[in-house]
Amino acid sequence: MERWLFETTWVHVFEEDTADGAVYRSENDVIPLSRRPRERLSLDPDGSARLYAAGPDDRFVERRATWKDERGTLVIVPDTGDMEVRIIDRSPSRLIVRKARRP
Repeated sequence: MERWLFETTWVHVFEEDTADGAVYRSENDVIPLSRRPRERLSLDPDGSARLYAAGPDDRFVERRATWKDERGTLVIVPDTGDMEVRIIDRSPSRLIVRKARRP
């Protein structure tokens, strides 16, 4: 697995979203300021992950998760099991992400 994937927190840059999915960039990139809180995710080499979303007062709420590689697509599932996040494309400069509710 690519080392750079684990060396940053990835930030949703919704202005760059495409029909393929949501665009996430490294927090070390220049990310435009936004009044809307930006979701974030981070991965660890041991298969653990963290998803961050805005809570009721706009502070980030962390959700613990796990990830696995399914034929080149990274699938992240929060401990609650209610959704999955799929990283369908990745490079050192950006991730393309799709989210889906789980039944």
